Amino acid sequence: MPSLGADMEAGTLIEWLKEPGDAVASGDLLAVVETQKGAIEVEVFEAGTLEEYLVEIGKKVPVGTPLAMIRVEGEVVVERAVEVKAAAPEPTTPDPVPTAPAPAPHPKGDRIRITPAALRLAQRKGIDPRKLGDIGTGPDGAFTLADIEGATPSPASPLDGMRTAIAAAMTRSKAEIPHYYLAHAVDLSTAQAFVEQVNANRAPDQRLLLGALYLKAVAKALRKYSEFNGYFTSGGFQPASAINPGMAITLRGGGLVAPAILDADSHTLDDLMASMRDLAGRVRAGRFRATELSDATITVSSLGERGVDQLFGVIYPPQVAIIGIGTPRQRPFVVNGAVKPRLTTTLTLAADHRVSDGHRGALFLRAIDKHLQKPEKL
Repeated sequence: MPSLGADMEAGTLIEWLKEPGDAVASGDLLAVVETQKGAIEVEVFEAGTLEEYLVEIGKKVPVGTPLAMIRVEGEVVVERAVEVKAAAPEPTTPDPVPTAPAPAPHPKGDRIRITPAALRLAQRKGIDPRKLGDIGTGPDGAFTLADIEGATPSPASPLDGMRTAIAAAMTRSKAEIPHYYLAHAVDLSTAQAFVEQVNANRAPDQRLLLGALYLKAVAKALRKYSEFNGYFTSGGFQPASAINPGMAITLRGGGLVAPAILDADSHTLDDLMASMRDLAGRVRAGRFRATELSDATITVSSLGERGVDQLFGVIYPPQVAIIGIGTPRQRPFVVNGAVKPRLTTTLTLAADHRVSDGHRGALFLRAIDKHLQKPEKL
């Protein structure tokens, strides 16, 4: 059971995506587990053959519990030892020594079969599909949208659990992390002009947004200011080996998650935009991967066009920093000694004073600003 954040203690296995005997490769999706943050797809981290399941569907187990056994290529299969009692003396041929029984295949019938659309609706309504009976009305007994639409929501919505988890993490953050805060005004006129030029002949679903520029500028600045990219644990600060900014996403109906865009500093702006669209769509549908939640090294939060001028975040432990981005607005701005109307935003930084200080934080914010002034180089 993967750890998906400091606030997670356990998860419930709700679906297997592979069968015993199936070949698996690194990155393949193996199972789906349910947490306060929704349904999380668990990935495989090495190639091999799925040997057997170790946890039953519907069982809630602590973080760190093995879910399945994978045999890697070349690994010797060790037979399980069995106790053999001595047979009583017989005048005839002695009974054969019993051998270890082969592991029974996991029956397909104990899976919860539910269509993706039905699963999304069940999560929005706070319905636990395991409590709807043995089979649904769809093919192979799968639960369908009609089954969920006719079901009564559970008294406690998953969003209640998410809000409880967020409250626990934020309380811990404010109690344990000595925050300091900085703000810096940024002229976005050049960045906005670049976006408009790029989008001039593009279809709406292929257009670039300022959000991709924000993410890439933060990622590039982190190459130099690595003390804002990593984790503070019992052993002190551990800088991360990759730059995986978490993108804060508000869920429909309430709740918030910040899954990671992995290796953001190495992506082109178009690749980043595609990753952001894909991630936002899957998160709001209630499906995302374990690594996207566990591997974020810093958080970037923007409330978009419906936001406010300044956004001061709370650090999500064990991370050590969060960047806030205010809503872009036309404001009076001094350019070459003259006051002109310019599109501006306010970048904010909340950082862990055990790891960095205000001087380095200011340099970090100014580095992000510098990258935004040269969007063609992002």
